[in-house]
Amino acid sequence: MRTLHPRRRRFAVGVAGLGVAALALTACTTTAEPGDDTTDDAAPTGGTVTIAEVNELSGFNVATPTGNVDINNQVAYFTQAGFFYLDTAPEVVYDESFGTVELVSEDPLTVTYTVNEGVTWSDGEPIDADDMILAWAAASGYYDDAVFDDAGEQTAGNVYFTPAGSTAGIDLTSFPEVGDDGRSITLTYSEPFADWNLFAPTGVPAHVVAEQAGLDPEGLVEFFQGLPEGDEANPQEANPELRALADFWNTGFDFASLPSDPSLYLASGPYIVSEWDAGQSVTLVRNESYTGDLVPAFDQVVIRFIADSTAQVQALQNGEVDIINPQASADTLASLEAISGVEVQTGPTGSYDHIDLNFGSEVFADPAVREAFLKTIPREQIVEALIRPLDPEAEVLNSQTLFIGVPGYDDAIANNGSADFAEVDIEGARELLAGQTPTVRIAYNNANPNRVDAFLAIQASAQEAGFIIEDGGLGADVWGAALGQPDTWDAFIFGWSTVGVGVVGNPQLFGTGGGGNFGGYSNPEVDAIWDELVVTADPDAQLELILEAENLIWADHFGLPLFILPGVQAIGPNVEGVEYNAWQTGPIWNFWEWTPAS
Repeated sequence: MRTLHPRRRRFAVGVAGLGVAALALTACTTTAEPGDDTTDDAAPTGGTVTIAEVNELSGFNVATPTGNVDINNQVAYFTQAGFFYLDTAPEVVYDESFGTVELVSEDPLTVTYTVNEGVTWSDGEPIDADDMILAWAAASGYYDDAVFDDAGEQTAGNVYFTPAGSTAGIDLTSFPEVGDDGRSITLTYSEPFADWNLFAPTGVPAHVVAEQAGLDPEGLVEFFQGLPEGDEANPQEANPELRALADFWNTGFDFASLPSDPSLYLASGPYIVSEWDAGQSVTLVRNESYTGDLVPAFDQVVIRFIADSTAQVQALQNGEVDIINPQASADTLASLEAISGVEVQTGPTGSYDHIDLNFGSEVFADPAVREAFLKTIPREQIVEALIRPLDPEAEVLNSQTLFIGVPGYDDAIANNGSADFAEVDIEGARELLAGQTPTVRIAYNNANPNRVDAFLAIQASAQEAGFIIEDGGLGADVWGAALGQPDTWDAFIFGWSTVGVGVVGNPQLFGTGGGGNFGGYSNPEVDAIWDELVVTADPDAQLELILEAENLIWADHFGLPLFILPGVQAIGPNVEGVEYNAWQTGPIWNFWEWTPAS
């Protein structure tokens, strides 16, 4: 057996694709070695650091589809500890001040997770096997017995927990073995799992979920142990206690303001939420119960909700905020570079914009109408207007699963059918419509200028072919939740932000029932490829499978990728130690290394 140690042992995982677990919804928007885990004793401490974010906080369970938005993930990163984090490479960095991850065996794949003694939630309750079993149950789909038809519609049985990511990979595990210490669980996989080291069984506090669902928190492990594994060949009536538990896990942490019950926003990390001024800001203060190594220098973090990029720049210039990560544009970059005393950092990102179609929408039930609509989308025009002023070399993104420049991208675009949508083809769209004038409601975040401009360009072009385009623009506080309400939209312009490693995000986005598959796309052939992908460790073999699925996804007219977002972040003169990070966590990835300017 070997224990995986923090910082010194690192693992870059999988191919450099878009498919990682779990991708986060994004509102906007260099490789570096991290420093020591603890703040330098000589560095100044105390004070407040203020950050601008686009979206309003909307909940405290980032593992659900509605909770998995960028701002919620940012707050969770400050307030929730875990077995590892990802650096700028990105690579896994283990945090043994929280617990240990032990690879017990490779055949069968067996992994033990142990939380350190004395690690607690901010209410003093220990973080232990109860919390890990709940997180595993939610991520694995172990108790589900739902039956689906070929179109992906549920016809019988039950789906209990609804995780944001895919259950692929974790669903290969049997019920975990709980350690005698009550602080460890061991997962044994029936097959190899490519992304096993990207899974960490942590999440919301199990004792809170149990209490809210009317169950005894002290008997939670025994409760789970006493339930049978779901069997879709023999679906059963829903277990009422498990249903109550899962329902609260699914929705009980969604809020529009700070809940009156503090148990609903407990912390395990360095900070805890202390105030939430709805529509304005959220304030984090030191979590006095935190005993880990990632100790921050600042006593307080204030996150201000500023949707407009120009307003973010103005706030930075006025000293109202210290760090911004705005929607990148040439104007934004020029404005930032003109401000004295501000450090501007630029680079690529792991975020990309796209338009997805709703396969449950009546208008897109006809494949010809889907194809016709996609033929009208002026992707080159959108990139030219929005992205090239900042990055003259920017290209239209022509893969659903791979970033430009990564291995396999050129092979993908040569064969996936994206060439059919390289240019707007109004005549071809009209031929496919054959006189029809379908109405398409396009949803998007109307506080994001890029999304507004993209919608207007698509609307003008599609109407030339005969489509009637309805403006489904939504506010920054509601667009994320609307993705999970597909009866309100036919197409949606939004973005994904990837952590940059792993492959199991592919079934999250393109698998039947995937937590990020908001349009209800379903193709059994694609699902079979994902099943094989998650148990394939060889990068070359992974790539072959991804390319095979890529062709099928394009043939089904899933939607269209638009562009990879360039990144711009800026830091005012009052904080030091902020490093550029292209991936999902963004500039806060090393907040414990920030210090007040000396």
